[in-house]
Amino acid sequence: MKGVIFRAFLDHVGQTYGENITEQLILNCNLSSGGAYTSVGTYDTGELLSLISGLTDLTGTESTSIVKNFGKALFPILVEKYPSVVQHANNAFELISSVDNHIHIEVLKLYPDAGLPTFSPELKSPTCMWLKYDSERGLPELAEGLLQGCIDYFGEEVEIEWQDLSGGANTHVLFKLQKKEQVNGYS
Repeated sequence: MKGVIFRAFLDHVGQTYGENITEQLILNCNLSSGGAYTSVGTYDTGELLSLISGLTDLTGTESTSIVKNFGKALFPILVEKYPSVVQHANNAFELISSVDNHIHIEVLKLYPDAGLPTFSPELKSPTCMWLKYDSERGLPELAEGLLQGCIDYFGEEVEIEWQDLSGGANTHVLFKLQKKEQVNGYS
């Protein structure tokens, strides 16, 4: 996993829980990297999982909530760092539909060794999208948070549900995104 994700996670922890928690977290987790990450470096995903578990221990916050909230906070960070990835989209569904055939291609130009999940969108109607997520890391909560961050970025209201298709490993997940119906421009 790329260091940009680790750096963003530690920044998120500091902003959400305070710098003291961030320092304690790094000390408690006994990370092989020592908690020092460069944006372009590649690090073991196990370190992120260790940080998440350690943060759960320190704060009592469920790991699924930590990961989802981080994903939501990560989206605007990525947009700020790489604004060109959103310039072609007019709404959340357009951007989500372009993850594999546009955004991930650009990511691989910058980070050829990035191990990226795959997203296979299927527009069921103008207000409903199904999105298959495949990742050996099994972090659908991160994907859900990123999806919510995308939806918020475009100022839309979309309900997100997902189901694990991998028998508990969360490596193959089906997201169902449903735009909330509006009547006369109001939700």
